Order: sequence, then C-alpha cells, then structure tokens
Amino acid sequence: MKSLSFLAALSLLALTVPLVLASDPSPLQDFCVGVNTPVDGVFVNGKFCKDPRIVSADDFFFSGLNRAGNTNNAVGSNVTTVNVNNLGGLNTLGISLVRIDYAPNGQNPPHTHPRATEILVVQQGTLLVGFISSNQDGNRLFAKTLNVGDVFVFPEGLIHFQFNLGGTPAVAIAALSSQNAGVITIANTIFGSKPDIDPNVLARAFQMDPNAVRNLQARF
Repeated sequence: MKSLSFLAALSLLALTVPLVLASDPSPLQDFCVGVNTPVDGVFVNGKFCKDPRIVSADDFFFSGLNRAGNTNNAVGSNVTTVNVNNLGGLNTLGISLVRIDYAPNGQNPPHTHPRATEILVVQQGTLLVGFISSNQDGNRLFAKTLNVGDVFVFPEGLIHFQFNLGGTPAVAIAALSSQNAGVITIANTIFGSKPDIDPNVLARAFQMDPNAVRNLQARF
C-alpha cells in the first residue's frame, strides 16, 4: 500500500515539475533588483541582486511609455520594451511590458517569444492579430480584428503577428509572462542569420528557387 502511495506521489510530482519550470522561477525574497556588476551581489536568474539596503523606489520605476516610437522603418512598427534590462526591479518577478506603435498599414511581423505568453490590449486604432498553432495541431491560424479596448492572448512560443488595418497610427500595450521574454522574428532569423543558411536548404524548405532565397538573404 505504501509503495502504491509512493508511486502516486511520484507520478504527481512528474506531472507538476514541468509546469513549475515552464516560466520564470518564483522569487525567494521580496525583491532582487537586477544590476550588471557583481560588487557585493548575488547572481539570481541572469542578474546580480542589488544590495537591498540601497534599493529605492527608482529601481521599480520607468518613464516613457507615453511617447510614440519611431515607425519609420521597413515593417512600419516600433516596440518600446520595459524588461529587466532597463527596469532592474523586474528581476525574478516574471513579468515585463511593451508599447507597440504601428504606422498606417504597419505590422509587428511574425515572431515568437521563447519564454513568455503575451496579452495585448489595443489603445488606439484597429489591428488584425493572430497566432499559428504547432505542427501537431495542424498549424491552425487563430486571427481576430481588434478595436480600442479589445484584448488578445498569444500563447508562449507560438508564432504571432499584428497588422494595422487602419489609415491612421495604432498603439497597443502588451504584458509578457517573463522578465526577459526574448523575441525571434521569423523572417530576420531565417533570412538574416549570421552566417547565412545555405540557400539550398531554405529553397527546399520553402519550395523556392535558390536565387530567390539569395535575394531575400540580401535584404536582411
């Protein structure tokens, strides 16, 4: 009987441990303000902890999300990020924030966040948003047109995008379930890797002519 109870407990642990490890680890203290220098610091989750005796309100403060980002670029968007790299107080807290500005017909191109789920709310304009499920789910597209005040969730690790459908600028705010979510922009990663991926590999994968691949690689 005891062996059965032990096996049941072991099975439950096997199921729950991956869930615990699926996001940023929980903090073991009130805060661990991230700093880049090891002077009298303890290395926790990618950053050294600032001495708590000299932590101040400024370590938990960021100003600037009221200002529009420069969308004069190839994709017509700009992402202003608030994460552990510019707000040390986020260290070990498992959350970050972004402001996304879109020019008319601008987009936040297909990308993934390897370490975070994202929840987005539209502040201005109209956006077409969506994500694509995994191969095992048949690569289904889940898309929606969002207006001001609408909210959409992008599951962790899945490719997703936003596109400004309107003729005026749009703005969205998004929260991510990691202090440093990371971003992998699909086109930049595939066609702009350093060094280049062999064009024959991409030509076979995308069923394209190798010269067309080389042309795309030259753009990135």
